[in-house]
Amino acid sequence: MSGSSLDGLDMALCTFALNASNEIVNWAIEAAETAPFPDDWALRLKQLPNAGALELAQAHADFGAWMGRQTRHFLQRHHLEADLVASHGHTVFHYPDRHFTFQLGDGAALAVNCGLPVVCDFRTSDIALGGQGAPLAPIADKLLFGSYDFCLNLGGIANISCHLGEKYVAFDICGANQALNALASLLGKPYDDQGKIAAAGRELSALSQLLDNETYFTEPYPKSLGNHWVQTHTVQNCLAFEGDVADKLHTVCLHIARQIAAHLRGLINREGLVKDNFRMLVTGGGAYNNFLLDCIKTTCNEVITLEPVIPDPKTVSYKEALLMALAGLLRLENKPNCLATVTGASRNAIGGAVYLP
Repeated sequence: MSGSSLDGLDMALCTFALNASNEIVNWAIEAAETAPFPDDWALRLKQLPNAGALELAQAHADFGAWMGRQTRHFLQRHHLEADLVASHGHTVFHYPDRHFTFQLGDGAALAVNCGLPVVCDFRTSDIALGGQGAPLAPIADKLLFGSYDFCLNLGGIANISCHLGEKYVAFDICGANQALNALASLLGKPYDDQGKIAAAGRELSALSQLLDNETYFTEPYPKSLGNHWVQTHTVQNCLAFEGDVADKLHTVCLHIARQIAAHLRGLINREGLVKDNFRMLVTGGGAYNNFLLDCIKTTCNEVITLEPVIPDPKTVSYKEALLMALAGLLRLENKPNCLATVTGASRNAIGGAVYLP
């Protein structure tokens, strides 16, 4: 999994135990690590949305080969064997309203360089069926984390899924770590460790108003965000705004928390949810940001009684890699891995193209 925060390639060796009916009865993340992007790849990925066709095609092949080598080295280092590799790739374009999405990383090059079958390109089948192609996480939330009312992922983009009996709804909420990390980089740091810098700041009301005043936030779900939207509407506005970095980090944390609370309120009202106490699983890099978590707890508890649950560190950091492993397994079992109730597609999709080494 290569996320929008551009911190590196998440790799996880996951195992699943199935019963006679092919239902998952147990699972585990056996080993996991992140391969940081070399500086040249980080810059290349950041610039690709504005690249020419030839440059994009070359990067597609090169990134697939690079991921394949990283996968092979990961398995060798940990003395592991795998049945298949499930790859999300790196999202360069995501425009469901224009009926396309593009994740970088050629599956054939990946398969040849790691020597294993590869399943990739998970989103395009849902897009073709009229869906958003996102989020993919609810299939894992349903099959692996079904005891929670909500599952919140605080990655480069914050997204949430909601458990409604047999039905799941999910959507992207707002930019998250993309903005926080961009601001931290102004201080020469990759991220704001535990949110300590943000905690020392104060809210900039004008920046809050600027960030909150986007029509996307009032649009009904299903909906999803692309990296370009987050960079244009959130990151660039934060970087261009005059003010102390600590104050801007503080303000962005409050913005994220407000949007999460507002979207929770919308979910509860639209779906008619009634419960004394809701449980919410929180994963992604933002789960390590103590100030952001405090903001979320305070703001959300003004709406509902909410118990945020932070799981073990492997699940926090590698839930999305686990999701891709599950999506690959479901593809080979010919079972849906993208839910129409989430994306708005005409039916559930069995997404993923298969490449053999």
